[in-house]
Parts: sequence; C-alpha cells; structure tokens
Amino acid sequence: MSIRHTTKARRGAAATALAAALALAVAGCGNGDGDKAPEDGAGRASTAAKDDGDEQQPAADSSKTIGEMKGPGGIVVTLHSAVRDDGGFVTVSATVTNHGSRLFNAIDWRSKETEVKSLSSVSGASLVDEKGKKRYLVLRDTDGQCLCTTGLSGIKPDESRPLFAQFPAPPKNVTEVDFQIPTMPSVGITLSG
Repeated sequence: MSIRHTTKARRGAAATALAAALALAVAGCGNGDGDKAPEDGAGRASTAAKDDGDEQQPAADSSKTIGEMKGPGGIVVTLHSAVRDDGGFVTVSATVTNHGSRLFNAIDWRSKETEVKSLSSVSGASLVDEKGKKRYLVLRDTDGQCLCTTGLSGIKPDESRPLFAQFPAPPKNVTEVDFQIPTMPSVGITLSG
C-alpha cells in the first residue's frame, strides 16, 4: 500500500471516529426524562444553574404553604417548605408569582458578590436566627455558583416559577428562622426535618 493510500485511510478513520464521538456527545446531552427537572430535589444544584429562560412549572410541593412574601410590583413568593437535609443543609422551596402588569427580573435578588455569574438568581437570600444572632447565606458550589434557583428573568404577568435555595443548617435546637430576599419583607418560618 502506498503512503497516499495509507494517509487517505487514516483520514477516513479519523473522520469516522470524530463523527461517532459527536453523535455520542449529542445523544448524551439529554437527561433521559425529556429534559424535565427532577422533582425530588436530587440534582437541583446542577439543573438550577442553567440560565436558559425556559418556562418551569410551580414547585412540586406547592399544595403546602409555610409563609408568604409580598413585594413591590405585585411579586409574591409563597414558601412551601424549609427542610433540614442529612448533610447539614436547609433547603427552602417556594414559588414566585408575578401578579403585576410588567415582566419581572429578579436582578435585585442576587448577592453583591462579583463571582456569581447569574444576574437573575435568588443568591442574595438568607436565613436569620435572631435568637442566636446569626445569618446563614446561600451555599456556593466549587465554581462559586449559588445552590439556588437562577434564570429568574422575564417572568410574565400571572406566571409562576419554582424557587429554591440551600443554606447551612442552623443548630438542631433552632427551629424558627426568618427567610429574607432583598427588596422583599422577611417572613418567619419553621424548619422541618
């Protein structure tokens, strides 16, 4: 076999391998559930970090209400749960609803940190233990992203979106805390779990 034929054969094999790798990469992009977000809380940190603007359904446990925050422009945050996890975290789940007449962007709800990349998140939320005089901020992953809902932009009038945020858990004897989001009044909630 000549060098020219060998080179052509190698190029063909390389092109075939590249095409196969691309096909596998594209096939692996979905999560196997039609790209639906997990409902049990597993994997929330990775799915929440997507800032794709897709419309989402209200939180899975939206039948229960433990508190409500009414802010400017007809924005209402309905808190559904504040659960202690085994790993020493508290996960707050809620639904944000735009009862106003304009699009809502949660740009004022983000923290003042420059490392947080999403401009429309709930990274500025906190839990406050008034008796213990401690404030618990939203947790961050190793890339500096908040373990909270991002992509809270373009919320249309009468539209609802799920919201969650994870915090370090206060000591077990602390059961009552205030949940705070910038520009919204704080609300007292009871921790479960």
